[in-house]
Amino acid sequence: MMVIMLLLVSCGSDKQRDMDKQAQPQQEEAEAPAQPVVVDENAPHDKSTEFIVISKKDLRLTVYARSGDDTVALATYPVCMGKNKGQKEGKGDMRTPESPAGQPFSISRIQDASTWTHDFGDGRGSILAYGHWFLRLDTPGHSGIGIHGSTNNENTVPGRASEGCIRLLDKDIIQLKEKYARVGMPVIIKAEDQGPLPFE
Repeated sequence: MMVIMLLLVSCGSDKQRDMDKQAQPQQEEAEAPAQPVVVDENAPHDKSTEFIVISKKDLRLTVYARSGDDTVALATYPVCMGKNKGQKEGKGDMRTPESPAGQPFSISRIQDASTWTHDFGDGRGSILAYGHWFLRLDTPGHSGIGIHGSTNNENTVPGRASEGCIRLLDKDIIQLKEKYARVGMPVIIKAEDQGPLPFE
């Protein structure tokens, strides 16, 4: 009796393993993990050398700084990017702009957005949507783009759901503003399929 039960269990698990193997390649493709970033928030550096790199490919914002002859990662956060992929072409296209090579965007203003509301057209009406801070970016050719929180939309981080801005979790936008952000800070937004930059 015990032998029969073991055979049945074994057959069932073999069948399950075969089904898992067939499904596995698709799952790996859809859930490929982003490359790890080694973070050293206490690395000695000059605050004026800090800059931001945003990867559409990895759905990640990383704060870097020069430390001696090296570039170090100080912090990294998951992000939500524009709903549609590709370079922003115009207002309403739901794409996040990509900075031209060698020409980073920059933070032009840091604004208290804790009372700002937005109507996403999804039936919820005008709701709080930006977290505590809005880091407005200077993105030539496009206006209204910024890095902000995700109040009432935190389940979209990480992901692709914004109208073009870069959303962080509310706790992360507070930390980014308090520890790193400054007016004039360079912000690189990499192209959709762009891999690591030389220092990454």
